[in-house]
Amino acid sequence: MSNTDRTSHSQSSQKKRTDSTDNTENSHTTTTADDRPSPMEVLRQARAQLAELTGMTAESVSSFEQTEDGWSLEVEVLELERVPDTMSLMASYQVELDPQGQLTGYRRIRRYERGRADAQRSGGR
Repeated sequence: MSNTDRTSHSQSSQKKRTDSTDNTENSHTTTTADDRPSPMEVLRQARAQLAELTGMTAESVSSFEQTEDGWSLEVEVLELERVPDTMSLMASYQVELDPQGQLTGYRRIRRYERGRADAQRSGGR
């Protein structure tokens, strides 16, 4: 009977250690996820914050990268809607965000008509 008692005690001790290990791993994972938003969350936040600040529709994100200071994006914005749509004025904005995805600055870097392609550069000198 003493062997049975020891086995039960051993099993319950093992369960307690496993439970505490699981809780530690889960809390660590949760903390890490809460520290930094996912890239998709950053994209959504950047578009929404830029639209709110400028009053213009953020249509797409043409570049996106994580930097030492947070995030850097280039966002395409509809500046002036015209008819036909291909004549609408678009702009590219450089947007900087902190590591948590909060906008820290933006600037317009280019303006163009929606229907215009970037100029081709020739390969010669």
